[in-house]
Amino acid sequence: MTELHGTTICAVKKDGIIAVGGDGQVTMGESVIMKGNAVKVKRIYNDKVVIGFAGSVSDAFALSEKLEAMLQKYSGNLMRAAVEVAELWRDGKIMRKYEAMLITADKENLFIVSGSGDVIEPERGVCAIGSGGNYALAAARALTENTDFPAKEIVEKSLKIASNLCVFTNDNLTIETIDSNAKD
Repeated sequence: MTELHGTTICAVKKDGIIAVGGDGQVTMGESVIMKGNAVKVKRIYNDKVVIGFAGSVSDAFALSEKLEAMLQKYSGNLMRAAVEVAELWRDGKIMRKYEAMLITADKENLFIVSGSGDVIEPERGVCAIGSGGNYALAAARALTENTDFPAKEIVEKSLKIASNLCVFTNDNLTIETIDSNAKD
């Protein structure tokens, strides 16, 4: 059976705001757009954590469910939950075959979680994953370093740039923000 893939997720942490955004394209194989309005960025753990996922859709959903379970287990400690998911992912016979990556953020943290057991805090508060990830990353770094745009606008502009370059990325965007200055 053909896997469903393709997306770009970008995140920026700037001036106390973390924005995580993604496009809406789901691609089957190399040539068929199955859906253009999928939502691959969502809030979990009582809306305190935002995740964005790229790769195989079913694998990404399974990983997001595991992350939410770990957040429950560790009382919302995102770093601990992300490390536990990465360890399960790397060590599990079934999970090891998952073809997906996650970006996850809360008020204080921004991480990329990969299947090789990595939990990476991005350099300069900017990261991107997925088929158009390198385009979005380059754009977000340039915009962060050379403009006064807020985090959400940088994510939006970076994803639109990626959608103009990557055939697996569209400009139907979902962007969520977290304000580190907001009270719980």
